[in-house]
Amino acid sequence: MKRVILSIAVFSLMAACNKEAKVDETVDTTTSDSVVIDNAPVGEGSIATFQKVEWSPEETSKMLGKQNNDTLYVTNFFATWCGPCVKEIPHFKAKMAEMKGQPVKFTFVSLDERSEWDKALPKFVAEHGLAPHVVVLDGSKLTPEFFPANFKKWDGGAIPFTLMRKGDKTDETLGSMSEEMLTEKLNSFK
Repeated sequence: MKRVILSIAVFSLMAACNKEAKVDETVDTTTSDSVVIDNAPVGEGSIATFQKVEWSPEETSKMLGKQNNDTLYVTNFFATWCGPCVKEIPHFKAKMAEMKGQPVKFTFVSLDERSEWDKALPKFVAEHGLAPHVVVLDGSKLTPEFFPANFKKWDGGAIPFTLMRKGDKTDETLGSMSEEMLTEKLNSFK
């Protein structure tokens, strides 16, 4: 019961304190993959190419679940106002470029307030070249059951949080990752 109350309180605080933009990845929800990677080099996103895609909690759970293929799914939950989240973006972008053409899908799930989705978020996504990899999730719609149903470690109390999944194997990381740590975790799925 305490975890439920804590999760609700944390998301309420995040929503109340969110005055800066948050980072999101756009996902093509018409495919079974979590992200469609375009041919534009990483870092060349623009406001014009950012197409806001909102995931419901149910869609998020589906995308986080086991997929029956050989793709590695890397899903990062973050916000544009979160310093540790922003700090690790260059590491993810470097790995996205390095792993281009391999069966890996990077998705950044923004937990920004809805009021930022059409204002600061598009600018932030363009500045960081993440347009084709950002989706938005309204944290106020997440129930306490969402977290234990989808994660072993994360209770929604802090970000950044990264889930990596390939088949039955998963890795969960709470907190910002260094480039070395990210490389090590990605290599563990080879």
